[in-house]
Amino acid sequence: MNDQRSAAEPAAAAVAVPEAVTALEGAEAVTRVDGGPGAPAGGAWAARRAALTPIALVVAGGLSVQFGSAVAALLMPKAGALGVVTLRLAAAALILLVICRPKLRGHSRADWGTVLAFGVAMGGMNTLFYLALERIPLGIAVTLEVLGPLALSVFASRRLVNVVWAGLALVGVVLLGGGGFDRLDPVGAAYALAAGAMWAAYIVFSARTGRRFPQADGLALAMVVAAVLSLPLGIIESGAKLTVPSTVALGAAVAVLSSVLPYTLELMALRRLPAPTFAVMMSLEPAIAAGAGFLILDQALSTTDALAIALVIGASIGAVRSRSGPRREG
Repeated sequence: MNDQRSAAEPAAAAVAVPEAVTALEGAEAVTRVDGGPGAPAGGAWAARRAALTPIALVVAGGLSVQFGSAVAALLMPKAGALGVVTLRLAAAALILLVICRPKLRGHSRADWGTVLAFGVAMGGMNTLFYLALERIPLGIAVTLEVLGPLALSVFASRRLVNVVWAGLALVGVVLLGGGGFDRLDPVGAAYALAAGAMWAAYIVFSARTGRRFPQADGLALAMVVAAVLSLPLGIIESGAKLTVPSTVALGAAVAVLSSVLPYTLELMALRRLPAPTFAVMMSLEPAIAAGAGFLILDQALSTTDALAIALVIGASIGAVRSRSGPRREG
């Protein structure tokens, strides 16, 4: 889930999948060079395929993330939420270290401080989200979590219209609570909202890390920080359960589905897809999560819950589009 996006468009990046948050600047540069019209004569099918391919990659990445979360929920009875977080982060850190081989020398104290903050945000985001999954359905957890990036998007924008989108999202949250979050389990809802706050912090520090470290080196190092921080918690909660081969295998699968595979797919997509388009598509994460929860975890949503999720999705898309509008005019 993924590479280096700049902080030049925090509002557009705010609804992106966490591990893909740092690839925005490079993607926008490529878009400005290659994204114009003018496919060669007779190449209409090739042009259409070229346009649809990055969209398919983003959708595949989103499906991978949310179905990975569903697998994590299945693993929780065996290893606990904290144990699953430890397995996922540790496996993802090992894979990224092998792939990226980040350099440890030549970085300043400020560079390492940024990576440390990035890793803390990453670890906190994952830990809080999985604790929420123990108590509330996947689709609702992701809907509440996405409010963090949405709030960052609204605060980063100086346009009054984004207050409307924030209000629309708030209506969705009220509907999810059904007049009181005790219907959802208030602790689970609080965990999801806190995970959203950490997601917003993740976006800020991922952009800063992307400016200080080449390629995905900063992400790999931050993943190590997150894994090290989660390790004591996982050991305390799960202990020897973390060494069971079947549990380790499922944990590795979660790492691949929720981190490594989406990271790769989104990085490929961002080379050819405009940043606002990418961000709008990421706004659909709650709907994908609800589908994964229904298919894998048998978590059906009520009509009210579905409406609430739709409102939050609409608010996210509206915030991104209103933020990116002035860029299209320029």
